[in-house]
Amino acid sequence: ISVIVETVYTHVLQPYPTQITQSEKQFVVFEGNHYFYSPYPTKTQTMRVKLASRNVETFTKLGNPTRSEDLLDYGPFKDVPAYSQDTFKVHYENNSPFLTITSMTRVIEVSHWGNIAVEENVDLKHTGAVLKGPFSRYDYQRQPDSGISSIRSFKTILPAAAQDVYYRDEIGNVSTSHLLILDDSVEMEIRPRFPLFGGWKTHYIVGYNLPSYEYLYNLGDQYALKMRFVDHVFDEQVIDSLTVKIILPEGAKNIQVDSPYEIGRAPDELHYTYLDTFGRPVIVAYKKNLVEQHIQDIVVHYTFNKVLMLQEPLLVVAAFYILFFTVIIYVRLDFSITKDP
Repeated sequence: ISVIVETVYTHVLQPYPTQITQSEKQFVVFEGNHYFYSPYPTKTQTMRVKLASRNVETFTKLGNPTRSEDLLDYGPFKDVPAYSQDTFKVHYENNSPFLTITSMTRVIEVSHWGNIAVEENVDLKHTGAVLKGPFSRYDYQRQPDSGISSIRSFKTILPAAAQDVYYRDEIGNVSTSHLLILDDSVEMEIRPRFPLFGGWKTHYIVGYNLPSYEYLYNLGDQYALKMRFVDHVFDEQVIDSLTVKIILPEGAKNIQVDSPYEIGRAPDELHYTYLDTFGRPVIVAYKKNLVEQHIQDIVVHYTFNKVLMLQEPLLVVAAFYILFFTVIIYVRLDFSITKDP
């Protein structure tokens, strides 16, 4: 029998040195185990390490490993006892973008009038080697290898049906983004107002609308919303903390949530917007330490009486009726003290 196990680790590559100047390249250290950590003895084992570059400073030499460009091969190791451990360490150049989402809030607002609004508030940080010394915009523009480990831009993948897309930050709308409409998605290039060096942070908001018929299903008064718990923000994404808020229509009841993996739930909230009377139920879910493999669908089941869809139009009609009735009464009243002869 053959079993394939895939594991993803976050924040295991540590910059060394921890601070670099704008012109220096970034090196990182990775520490792990030479052996497959197992409760069972292993008859034979090999390990292959693929690095981000060919520039390797040092690496452990257990078992006389072989090196070929950006590959390190260890083993085979014979008759490895259970729970065997031996520290593996490699120090090498890695100028990949060390981009981390420290905090993200994803708000999904569902309307039975045909629209689903999605908004993502994202806090980003470059978690690589911290920039040491001043930043020179002139050198950054003139020399291609200046700030080679910095982050100029990245690509976010939106659903194919996304429309009315906006990208803004604390200052306002950011015009340096670009949209590319593909067959199965919308590719959005996010370019912050300034390049991100190690230790630097930024915050931005991305929002868009989706047609509800692609994500909302119903059978009578029974409804099911099927959407991604988290979507693709950038390649090889790492999200330290995610909060998802799903705003359902006013009057939704018997709410149940089916998630593809374990998530945390905070107490439900109420959201008030135009013409709401008793508030829209809000599901609040959260999870920490997410990667690309967490891009999966969450399903929210609820019941909703379709008669309640008439509530807001009737409120508008009633408001106009009261307004016109008040005007009619007002113009017919005589507020003069004495009547003209």
